[in-house]
Amino acid sequence: MGSVIRVLTIVAVVSVMPALARAQDAEKGKAVYAAQKCSVCHSVAGVGGKASALDGVGKKLSADDIRAWITTPKAMEKKTGSTKKPPMPDRYAKLPAADLDALVAYMVSLK
Repeated sequence: MGSVIRVLTIVAVVSVMPALARAQDAEKGKAVYAAQKCSVCHSVAGVGGKASALDGVGKKLSADDIRAWITTPKAMEKKTGSTKKPPMPDRYAKLPAADLDALVAYMVSLK
């Protein structure tokens, strides 16, 4: 019986770990969002620039599309026909990979 409980405990821990990692990535991404001053143009929960609210972006866009908006905004503007002004700057492709991954995780968490 003890080995069954051990196995169930391991399964429970292993199944929770990816969610914890995503939450940690999203928290780091929130810090990247603040450090990059994304709130000058974008808002989350009513805080920040009113031109482009990001609430619910995690439901509307895939992680790949979010990454594309961050790294290649001009291509995404063409692809989607977006005419928002001012346009998204294209300087965020130079973010370190870990910061970019975390920022995407934060955007995906906004559901």
